[in-house]
Amino acid sequence: MSKIDQKDINNAAWAACDTFRGVVDPAQYKDYILVMLFLKYISDVWQDHYEEYQELHGDDDMRIRRKLSRERFVLPVVKLIEKDEKTGVETVLDEFPATYYSLYERRAAANIGELINIVLDHIETSNKSKLEGVFRNIDFNSEANLGKTKDRNRRLKQLLEDFHKPQLDMRPSRVSEDVIGNTYIYLIERFASDSGKKAGEFFTPLKVTELVAKLAGPKPGDRICDPACGSGGLLIQAAQEVARVAGSAQEKRNFALFGQESNGSTWALCRMNMFLHSFDSARIEWCDTLNSPLLVENDRLMKFNCVVANPPFSLDKWGAENAESDPYNRFWRGIPPKSKGDWAFISHMVETALEKQGRVAVVV
Repeated sequence: MSKIDQKDINNAAWAACDTFRGVVDPAQYKDYILVMLFLKYISDVWQDHYEEYQELHGDDDMRIRRKLSRERFVLPVVKLIEKDEKTGVETVLDEFPATYYSLYERRAAANIGELINIVLDHIETSNKSKLEGVFRNIDFNSEANLGKTKDRNRRLKQLLEDFHKPQLDMRPSRVSEDVIGNTYIYLIERFASDSGKKAGEFFTPLKVTELVAKLAGPKPGDRICDPACGSGGLLIQAAQEVARVAGSAQEKRNFALFGQESNGSTWALCRMNMFLHSFDSARIEWCDTLNSPLLVENDRLMKFNCVVANPPFSLDKWGAENAESDPYNRFWRGIPPKSKGDWAFISHMVETALEKQGRVAVVV
């Protein structure tokens, strides 16, 4: 089977957005597209491995399931059960793997939005250590976002069909993980272009991330942090900079990524971005860095070799009133004005850089 090139997969993924254009704001529909891309990817990997195990073990379903339970992402079985209130008897209405393909087969269902939510919930529950909270801010059954039932069902059916195109067959035997990660970033960049001013909440232009990463000079062995990480572009670029300067294959993966993001939807995008670039061990926290820093060890702020960020500009109400009593004493040099949250971020970044050897690169 032929490989899929970057341009084809990018174009097919972007074309899937036509389902929402003109009826849903780009800042909203980006979440639906990117979550569906992630679901399709992990489903394709699962399907590829399932077929591989079938060839090895034939009809030994127990053995196949045992192997699948050790996959990077576990896709469990969904059971839809109806309980008789009088007798207490439970009837299984439907049973299927929690995959994109199960949803595609049921794309004409009257409750397709609910089914997508159920599948995502099962996947999140079965992969808590990696995916807990990642899908909590997305609702494929939302009337407010996707329209009334008839329109919503039509759009979701079209979305599932769009992702069934051969160009979006993301099985490892057809496409490398690098290509999928690049497509994810490509989509985020296109969404940012369509979102105008709102784009700054989740995206830093590629050329800017490249420059910041080079200026920060991350190298093998570094701990790298972005305290305002958005969808993770700067962290990805810093990781790629390590790979660029590394001498060996082992050194190319010898780094640790950390980030914190206050917006729940954007945090979820960042988590998926890390997985699609194979940075599964990246620690990405969801909370307000200035008021509730979570990258802490032994009751002290974690220290990093490299700290990069494109923080919100002139952020009002960043928490200046609480800065004097900051438990980590980040603002001992002086408390920034209430309307200068970017200055507060710089203070935080300087405090989290390793003394004498830490590097800080920030967009101001």
